[in-house]
Amino acid sequence: MLIDTHVHLYHRKYEIDRTAVVERAAEVGVARLLLPAIDVPSIHDALALCDAYPGAVFAMTGVHPSEVKEAADEDFEAAAALADDPRVVAIGESGLDYYWDRSFNDKQHDFLRRHACLAIEADLPLVLHNRDQRGSDACSRDLVEILRDVRRSHPEGERLRGVFHCFGGPLWLTQAVLDLGFHMGIGGTLTFKNGSVAEAIADVPLDRIVLETDGPYLAPTPHRGMRNEPAYVRLVAEHLANARGLTMEDIARQTTHNAEQLFGLPVTT
Repeated sequence: MLIDTHVHLYHRKYEIDRTAVVERAAEVGVARLLLPAIDVPSIHDALALCDAYPGAVFAMTGVHPSEVKEAADEDFEAAAALADDPRVVAIGESGLDYYWDRSFNDKQHDFLRRHACLAIEADLPLVLHNRDQRGSDACSRDLVEILRDVRRSHPEGERLRGVFHCFGGPLWLTQAVLDLGFHMGIGGTLTFKNGSVAEAIADVPLDRIVLETDGPYLAPTPHRGMRNEPAYVRLVAEHLANARGLTMEDIARQTTHNAEQLFGLPVTT
């Protein structure tokens, strides 16, 4: 069995065939799907899908860094109020995004700190978005420093854990993530010929990796440029198995165990 730890199943691109998407995933062994939040409406959309597909779909709560520019305190408070909902298994996706607009960096930093503290206080993993401008690692460095500071300053900072979603390095960040005790979310970019993911995770222990699609975005080869969907997490697993000289069963067993333990999911037998 495999788990897609990051898919926006509520996205409009799935409106026509959402049930078929879930069924196709199950047919290839992708039995559970975790839905990161973008904004408050998306949290409620995800919770509704948890009810529509019980045992297969789980939600997160939070405000995406790209949405922070227009977000108000009330948005964070509404997201935080849902952290104790039993359908919610993580806080996120939070993080930083310097790719499009750096005019509200300070607000992004503030919301990231709030999300990190919420994750600690709710005792839930924190799922992180991290996107730099090309050729820069300023976003990554700020993200790591904020997490380190929250871990140091919060009375229960040792609880801070989670996933660097869509991880792609560079190598200094690989070590920083390991030192923070976080996992790395690996998806379709692992299969890209011009990607840096394989090098960035070459020495990462398998017990610190979880699999994801980020659907409907970042479809793996040979579907690159098309709509991504949870069934394709199997292609990521196959690619990782080949790179590590392991079997698909090895990858599925360990990454599923990792996700179950990190997100507090029901354990499979």
